Amino acid sequence: MSCKRLATATCLFCLTGAPMAAQEAGTVEEAEPAYQDVIIVTGRAEELYRVRETTSGKLPTEPLASSQAITVITEDLIHDQGARTAQDLYRNISGVSVFSYAGVTARGFRQEENFYDGLRGDPYSGFSVPQTFNIERVEFLKGPAGMLYGQTAPGGLFNYVSKKPEFERSVELRGVVGNRERYGGSIEATGPITDDLAFRAGAFYEDSDDFRWNADEETLILEAALKKTFDLGAFTVQATHYDIDLGGNRLRGVPTDDEGNFIADRRWNHNEASDFLTLDSNVLQTILELSPSESLSLDFRARYIDAEESQEYHEPRGLFDSDGDGEVDSSIREFRDQFRTYESLSLGTNAIWSADLGPVDNRVLAGMDYYTDDGTLNYYRARGTTTETPGLPTPLRLEDPNYGETDPSTYDLSYIYPDDRPTSARRAGFYLLEEATLGPLVMVVGGRYDDYKDEMQGNSYDGDAWTWRAGLTYRVTEEFSFFGQYATSFEPQGIAEQDPLAGGPFDPLTGDIYEAGIKTALLDGAVQSSLSVYQIKRENVLQSDPAGDPGGDGVDDFVAFGEVTSKGIDADLSADLTPDWVLVVNYAYNDTKITKDNGGGGFSLNVGDRFPNAPKHQLGFWTRYQFRPLGLAVALGGDYVSERRSISDQRVKPYFVFDGSIIYSYEDWEVMLRVDNIFDKTYASSGFIDRTGHFPGRPRTAFVELSRHF
Repeated sequence: MSCKRLATATCLFCLTGAPMAAQEAGTVEEAEPAYQDVIIVTGRAEELYRVRETTSGKLPTEPLASSQAITVITEDLIHDQGARTAQDLYRNISGVSVFSYAGVTARGFRQEENFYDGLRGDPYSGFSVPQTFNIERVEFLKGPAGMLYGQTAPGGLFNYVSKKPEFERSVELRGVVGNRERYGGSIEATGPITDDLAFRAGAFYEDSDDFRWNADEETLILEAALKKTFDLGAFTVQATHYDIDLGGNRLRGVPTDDEGNFIADRRWNHNEASDFLTLDSNVLQTILELSPSESLSLDFRARYIDAEESQEYHEPRGLFDSDGDGEVDSSIREFRDQFRTYESLSLGTNAIWSADLGPVDNRVLAGMDYYTDDGTLNYYRARGTTTETPGLPTPLRLEDPNYGETDPSTYDLSYIYPDDRPTSARRAGFYLLEEATLGPLVMVVGGRYDDYKDEMQGNSYDGDAWTWRAGLTYRVTEEFSFFGQYATSFEPQGIAEQDPLAGGPFDPLTGDIYEAGIKTALLDGAVQSSLSVYQIKRENVLQSDPAGDPGGDGVDDFVAFGEVTSKGIDADLSADLTPDWVLVVNYAYNDTKITKDNGGGGFSLNVGDRFPNAPKHQLGFWTRYQFRPLGLAVALGGDYVSERRSISDQRVKPYFVFDGSIIYSYEDWEVMLRVDNIFDKTYASSGFIDRTGHFPGRPRTAFVELSRHF
């Protein structure tokens, strides 16, 4: 911890000098170059949570002219909600709820992959949750998006847009203290160095205890960036370092019964105090933006990630009755010592050509992307039993857990992957999209070709796929439009499941969507809303072969026969009700069910059953009222998720939790009091499997943040 604090202090000291240098360089009046980030959303400060423009399909488009559903979480909303991680934001997106770690359920399907600035490659590889410190906004593109981004889950994808250098000088200091020994601070500075060169630098540090026993979290983020403008565009380079130390992790759930009741304290943790998860991740990103003419814009992007993740933790392996009274009271544990490396390179380029062809306004998008990653896994394991056995983990009681009775240094460990299990993945895609606007009609059609290859421990699998998108928007008036789309997606099957002895190789998972809806922007855009109805099908889901091992080769087979269908309705509203009162509310109805299987097993559920962790109803809202003469604002939010089923078909109870903020501003100072789970409700944020239980939601927490803007 001392090294991190020293690094933070050094960075803060260096940053405090940067504004002085920027100030001496003078004020820059030149505007930013005319280039749009991937899925860009631009909003005016006084509008807080609303947006005026999105890049529907990587093209900057007014929301009412888009045939896609995109939810944007602005920097103002992130700040007002006191959001520190991505999990704090999911309530703002209709059809999205927590699944595990950074993973979500999106329109009924599990989704775990995140994009940053339009590129594949996640610096929080593994089991860490993205932080919001250096994020300008979060965008969620709903439904299959294979034509735009290649391999993706059918429920949608997240794109995190990072903060960039600006030519307007700004410095912001923040400090935070809260319950569970939470404390931390950050500094961000941006501004001009010369007339055509701007910088951004930042540092974030926070330390706190988790509500789970033995668990805590320490995070350090350091960042620096430069932006150079020239006649044809701009060049930006960014470097970011992430250092995350999670004590008493990797966290699983709390054991529950089949009715969804916790059978241990929600603070119960299967890990010992000596367990940990650490992530050391370094990211280098460059963006070249060019505008050779008014009708043509180009961008070239690259991101390199080098990350290491180390874990030592106790995994729950099964519940049992230790004293024979008929009640489950203890958990078998397995100790895992794992070390992962992850190195990736992501490249992308887009070209947008615009031209008026008589009565038709025409835009063409052409692009390509390339992604490769290489990784290793060093894995040792010791699996315990129901009794105390020398050299193995001791079972853990559910009530009054017996921490400290076992010593990992004495375990008899087995080496699971003698060759460190090397893995690699390669993705390359090329796409073309045409948009034609004829009067009130906006028509888009596009296609993409992907080539992919996966390797693990000498085994390899490669293939290709085509994905498509077509959309139509009818702009009835400037305030009202109808839209519809058809789009597809694909996901290669896991390399571990492509073994020819198990029936492989298998075709990729595929998905498609039919969607239609209405969008409005009433009162000069002060009230934005959307309502959409959709159906998504996911096919080629792998299941166990009912015949077991029909080839007699000693390996049980799979068959690609499963189908899951998601039907639903999304409704979103963002409104400036008055100059001082804003409201964001969303509702989702979703019915995701297994609609086809192999007739003999493979799914833990049956045809007609709801898919795991897919709620039928979800509601989220956030409202903020400002008492302008007093410099005071109050805000209240709520998050409702209806009943679900876990992967093991246990009930996950519905919940409704409330949060609130009080914000006071005076000149350049601001203080915010934030309270989460105001009524301290005990609930499960999601379900998993029966041996690990449900993930418990956070109990009531509070913090105070003091900030000053220069």
